[in-house]
Amino acid sequence: MNPRDRQILHIAIPSIVSNITVPLLGLVDVAITGHLGAAAYIAAISIGSMVFNTTYWLFGFLRMGSSGLTSQSLGRRDFQEVAAWLIRGLVIALGIGLLLIFAQWPIREMALRLMQPEEEVRQMVITYFHICIWGAPATLGLYTLNGWFIGMQNSRIPMVVAITQNIINILISLFFVFGLHMKVEGVASGTLIAQWVGFLFACGLLFRFYGRHLKSGEGRVETGAAANFQFSIFNFQFEKLFSKSALKKFFIVNRDIFFRTVCLVSVMLFFTTAGSWQGEVTLAANTLLMQLFLLVSYVVDGFANAAEAMSGKYWGARNFRAFSYTVRHCFLWGFICAFLFTVVYWVGGDAFVALLTDEPTVVEAAHKYIWWIYLIPLCSIGAFIWDGVFVGITASREMLITSLVAAVVFFLLFASTYHSWGNHGLWLSFLVYLLIRGSLQTVFFHRSLKDK
Repeated sequence: MNPRDRQILHIAIPSIVSNITVPLLGLVDVAITGHLGAAAYIAAISIGSMVFNTTYWLFGFLRMGSSGLTSQSLGRRDFQEVAAWLIRGLVIALGIGLLLIFAQWPIREMALRLMQPEEEVRQMVITYFHICIWGAPATLGLYTLNGWFIGMQNSRIPMVVAITQNIINILISLFFVFGLHMKVEGVASGTLIAQWVGFLFACGLLFRFYGRHLKSGEGRVETGAAANFQFSIFNFQFEKLFSKSALKKFFIVNRDIFFRTVCLVSVMLFFTTAGSWQGEVTLAANTLLMQLFLLVSYVVDGFANAAEAMSGKYWGARNFRAFSYTVRHCFLWGFICAFLFTVVYWVGGDAFVALLTDEPTVVEAAHKYIWWIYLIPLCSIGAFIWDGVFVGITASREMLITSLVAAVVFFLLFASTYHSWGNHGLWLSFLVYLLIRGSLQTVFFHRSLKDK
């Protein structure tokens, strides 16, 4: 196997494990509350988790921006900038986290007005929210650290941190809920503690594995004690660290990624909303089938993360031969995964749905629409892998344009097909949305970016 293919797998496989653990923090909370004896607990935790997941998703640019900027600096062997992007990202992430804490009341009220839960559920959501909001700085700080680690071609540390977070969350939540009988407070406290443990653990691993390798001054890797890296952080000149040009680059890249994420969130939220218009059976069927799409995304995103790290490094080093090889082979590995998922879904998709629910009406409805899932893996691969490449080379404006155009087409196509095609029109619109993202990114790459 070519060394670069081994490196792709070396980054992709731990990323896949990390991606799969991401939804477990919310899933564990729901599973624990599901044994408290009342549906209101499940509803409250589900609403609370969704509010935080959506909010944090909007700030995903902290991870992606850090990854691309760091990997390019690494490729140029500008190690002072490598450290600088870490500090800038952490300062901004912790600042946003504190702002979310200060703005918790309007955020909470806006979410509750949108969800409109019953009074009993509302009070539980408020309790959950006011505990978990204190984890915002840790969560966003960890976004930056994970992006920086991936930019450094290291996806193993994010994997270890993600696994540790989930273990801590499970153990502490179980103890608080069933040992101390804290109920919603126990679930929220377990999540909060897991978030801070994950962030502090990642900080510890940062100094353990990179403290002696990074030092400001000459722009080269140097050896020495971990204290050298700590000293180098405080040795940066404030004017240079937060210079106008550096901050402008950081915010332009992350601004575009933020609005691109808004487009993605809008499509996903509307997909759920449009399903609810057609009744609870169709909504349930769509929710189950969407899990199959999310499973594909968790796996293929591992290769997108490899594309982020390696394409950014080679782009920064101006090694376009290695860059081109990386792009082609990330697509190759992605297509292999997509093909395998297509075969697995074709053979066992109905069995997977039956595993998730035994409600006959939902199973029947899911069977009616499941053939759209057969098409999704191969139709979505372009959007996933190109996202990784574009993050790596910080082509954030192109990402924004393609996501915006694809979202507009999604809404227009849905509006024109919904009355005649119903839920099939919704799935068609979603499939076209994925295809357009990948297709436009291909055009942008070959016309505008490849020859830069």
